[in-house]
Amino acid sequence: MKRMDVMTVMGMVIGAGLVIGSILLQGSVLVFWSPSALMITVGGSFGALLINFGLGQMKQVVQVTRQAFVEVQRNPREIITFFYDLAQKARREGLLALEDDIHDLDDPFLKKGLQMMVDGMDPEIIKEILNIEVDSLQERHKIGQDVFRSWAGLAPAFGMIGTLIGLINMLIQLDDPSAIGPGMAIALLTTFYGVLFANLILSPIAGKLTLRSDEELLIKEAMIEGIICIQGGVNPRVLQDKLKAFMPPADREESKAPSDEDSREGMAADHA
Repeated sequence: MKRMDVMTVMGMVIGAGLVIGSILLQGSVLVFWSPSALMITVGGSFGALLINFGLGQMKQVVQVTRQAFVEVQRNPREIITFFYDLAQKARREGLLALEDDIHDLDDPFLKKGLQMMVDGMDPEIIKEILNIEVDSLQERHKIGQDVFRSWAGLAPAFGMIGTLIGLINMLIQLDDPSAIGPGMAIALLTTFYGVLFANLILSPIAGKLTLRSDEELLIKEAMIEGIICIQGGVNPRVLQDKLKAFMPPADREESKAPSDEDSREGMAADHA
């Protein structure tokens, strides 16, 4: 299930709100507005970004960026329960009995892995193919992270360029002392824009993308382990313990398989 990542939006709103609030305490927000400084900082750094990356990579960034604002809720406990149930069914009825469960899946990665398992492919080949998928996914995510990290480095640099441009224009007007103050203020605005843009938006988005990537890769690794265990006929409870290793210690105790007593009660209810 997907939902808006409240933390990302809230962080940006709070950061921008505090900056604007501090400006209002000192004077007027309009003093800090300069379209030319914005063009140099954002536009110039984006142009340099296009030189640094290819068209194909920039297209991927649009898709990857959504991960910073949209959170895909995946409960590791649900994944453990899912594989626990599959392992039990496979032991009772065989791997071919899992065909119906595979067709109902929405995750292409999990569906592909389980289908290869049911088709009887060698476990090493399955693991190799799925690991290649994971490496490819990691590389795509890395491109998105690199784009925002590079942009975060370029924005302050172009802010300094804008400052130099403003200083040059100010020095040309030294014969007019009244123009020195406003000229210096405009020159410093580009540095302000560059630092703010890099540290409030670009760097945090790169960090959030890294976090999202790590979370997804961990889930994929758990899926691979579950698939290989089911194919190898591993006891469901042993499989559960293995998958728990992918969870934080604090969450492991909450993920328990049904006890034998609960299972008997459930079976009795089915026969009633």
